[in-house]
Amino acid sequence: MSSSTQAARTALPARNVEAPTYVFESGSDACNHVAQQIASIVRDRNSLGRTATLGLVAGSSPIGVYQELVRIHQENDLDLSNVSIFMVNEYYGVDPDRLQSLRRWLLENFVKKTNIKPENVHCFDSSVKPENMGTYCRHYEEEIARAGGLDVLLLGVAPNGAVGFNEPYTSKSSRTRLATLDYQTRLDAASLFFSESNVPTRGLTIGFGTMLEARKIVVLAFGDGKAGVVKKALEDPISDETPAGWLRIHNDVSFIVDKSAAAQLTEIATPWRVGRVEWTDEMIKRAVLWLCERSGKSLLKLTDSDFRAHGLHSLLRTVGAAAVVSERVFNRMMATISLHPCGTNRKRILTFSPHPDDDVISMGGTMIRLVDDGHELHVAYMTSGNIAVNDYDARRAADLLSEVNFEFEREQKGEIDSEQSTDSSFRAFIEEKIVKPLEQKRPGDIDTREALALKRLVRWSEARAAARVCGIPEERVHFLNLPFYATGAVEKLPAGETDRRIVRELIETLNPEVIFVAGDLSDPHGTHRVCALVVFSALHEMLEAGKTLPEIFLYRGAWQEWPLDQIEIAVPLSPRDSEKKREAIFRHASQKDGALFLGDDAREFWQRAEDRNLATADAYNRIGLPEYYAAEAFVHWDGSFEF
Repeated sequence: MSSSTQAARTALPARNVEAPTYVFESGSDACNHVAQQIASIVRDRNSLGRTATLGLVAGSSPIGVYQELVRIHQENDLDLSNVSIFMVNEYYGVDPDRLQSLRRWLLENFVKKTNIKPENVHCFDSSVKPENMGTYCRHYEEEIARAGGLDVLLLGVAPNGAVGFNEPYTSKSSRTRLATLDYQTRLDAASLFFSESNVPTRGLTIGFGTMLEARKIVVLAFGDGKAGVVKKALEDPISDETPAGWLRIHNDVSFIVDKSAAAQLTEIATPWRVGRVEWTDEMIKRAVLWLCERSGKSLLKLTDSDFRAHGLHSLLRTVGAAAVVSERVFNRMMATISLHPCGTNRKRILTFSPHPDDDVISMGGTMIRLVDDGHELHVAYMTSGNIAVNDYDARRAADLLSEVNFEFEREQKGEIDSEQSTDSSFRAFIEEKIVKPLEQKRPGDIDTREALALKRLVRWSEARAAARVCGIPEERVHFLNLPFYATGAVEKLPAGETDRRIVRELIETLNPEVIFVAGDLSDPHGTHRVCALVVFSALHEMLEAGKTLPEIFLYRGAWQEWPLDQIEIAVPLSPRDSEKKREAIFRHASQKDGALFLGDDAREFWQRAEDRNLATADAYNRIGLPEYYAAEAFVHWDGSFEF
């Protein structure tokens, strides 16, 4: 049985969404399902001697679909030689050999791994002169028509509702054209180009009129960051502000989402508002905390009238009066507050940090508390984080390294007089391998191996400094430098056996009693997700080998916090804890004042962390629990091995 047929999916009721929508437990299950659909269509067209014409996008959302299609091609003899492909969009002015080229991405991640014929791949020419653009775009549409139209159009949806480069306020009758990119689109692409200023202002795209002519449309949306736009596209009235909503008027469209992207849909977020629910402990907690938010009341101030006014009659009938229900949730939430999250008896604890600063940003206060409680705390930095170092920081480090070495050579040679000079092969090496390449590189170019090594050392030195602030000695700081990350580009390799082996060996060597893992699925660059999967895969191997697993908690990083109803441990932070945490974050100097990968949030990482911790404490206070200055939140790992 295929992985896609094994995956359970839930069709949301039509009264809540305006297009067929399927919610999968994980993005990989969803991608496998879509790949099987496309494979079936290809086989059907092959049996008829016809071409299967696909409209495809590049990016993180469809990558799993392409990987599964490649697997089916290689293992199940799926013949793709008669497939014709049309790219949906491309950045204007980006050469096809550049790392940022969507054409290059699709060729390397899909086409070149199959028997698709190069002449059947139609990509936008991003070098067409503006005066020839109208004719070129009409020709692109004619090519689609000559191919018989699009059999399947695979799309993603951006957080601002854009589809392809059809930005907010695009007409549903728009055709293939050169479009101006929305500021949010350019901000989302900033990491790919290593700076928002390097992102093109325009892009080529097929229009909504072209899209709606496809025979079948599949829209992918995965992760917490897509939850808001999924709700708007599927439940809100169609508007030009959220252009993805126009897709739901198609007669054969399906939205394929994971549970994170579906989180704000009415059926998922507040199921009691649309039908009967089973009032489990978790559902009761979620409903009552939602009622606190809607009514503006704390838990122990809720009345029967509040429950009835907000459609929670059945909860009262099932559990009892408001006082009974509210006290039940109050006691559960009180139990989550933990001043000593791992107890006071000495334990060996291991924190996995995807990048060299995620630990202190996400749980720095808790790390300080764990050290104060006498635990043996280790931190494992899973990737180097070197691509997040600005060139000017690398140049400064190169200058310092060169000068220190130069002074050392002078001293060794006895050249004490400042007027004297000496030839320095090391200085020449730094100049040739690091300084000159940094000065000559184009925006978005990959650094030299030597420059990447220097940037790695910058991040490592900062991580050691931050660990010292938290009271963690250097021998308990581990740099794993997982191979999947070592591309020098934003796009990473798939995690593999070597990554899992490195992580498993560390766990088995340290034998920790508690492990903390980053469970932040809103990381727009995907590294957090990959790192979590590597840890889970290593744990799965240990479990299959009969090993006893440690207690495992998940934290979230710079992008968001756990929802109040999901929090299982809340660690209160004092003003002193917060100040010390900020000091640790500040040790990551290369990630302050213009860090490369801030995403769509202009606040620096330390500001996000403080605001989030203050908000968590405030959320507890608003529901009538003890008032604390700030708090960090965690959940127990549920044992699942994929997101």
